[in-house]
Amino acid sequence: MRVALADDEQELLEQIAAIVLGAGHEIETFSNGVELQTALKRETFDVVMLDWNMPGLTGVDVLEWANENMPSPPPFIMLTSRGEKDDIVRGLHAGAVDYITKPESDEIIRARLEAAGRRIGGNKPDQHAQFGKYRLDRKSKTVEVDGEGIAVTAKEFDLVDLLFQNLDRPLSRGYLFSRVWGGETELETRTIDVHVSRLRTKLELQPANGFVIRTVFGFGYRMDAYIEEETTDE
Repeated sequence: MRVALADDEQELLEQIAAIVLGAGHEIETFSNGVELQTALKRETFDVVMLDWNMPGLTGVDVLEWANENMPSPPPFIMLTSRGEKDDIVRGLHAGAVDYITKPESDEIIRARLEAAGRRIGGNKPDQHAQFGKYRLDRKSKTVEVDGEGIAVTAKEFDLVDLLFQNLDRPLSRGYLFSRVWGGETELETRTIDVHVSRLRTKLELQPANGFVIRTVFGFGYRMDAYIEEETTDE
């Protein structure tokens, strides 16, 4: 998973970052709510952990903004020293999927984080996946369309698999770059665009086949399940 963490206490940032990295996930840290909000406008995260009391924008401010403005907000976990029942209720009503009162053990934080990640398909995917006409084999990294094998490269497979796993969810270029290419800095910036273009052609990703890769301008890409509206003659 790719995790965002916002807190104005450096010691806590380092502690939580160590937990997340130790569990095998990626993490990006922010020292206030404004930095986090800016990142959410340009990047995709699988889970966001945030403090309540932060300069600029509070955690609740960010939560309310995300649920009002993001088309597919990620799961948010409040991680705060405010443990009164009224605070917990307000945090959950603002959109948090979980509420952790500091201090808490590393094991509990890790478990809560991974439980939140499962809300967006964080479980290990099966070897085979079927999406309408498209069948993916994750062991051999092959794709069939209506039973016919289509030659794709390993990176093309990883990219289309990631998009299918996140149907109707916009994924930032940075997220795709990190998950598919591991953030290799020597790659050209148009690498993702070229791979998407090839997939659209090779797999005939078009309305007639049920799925389309949409460009989310200034952000990244989204795999849409395309359902044509039935029309009747009068």
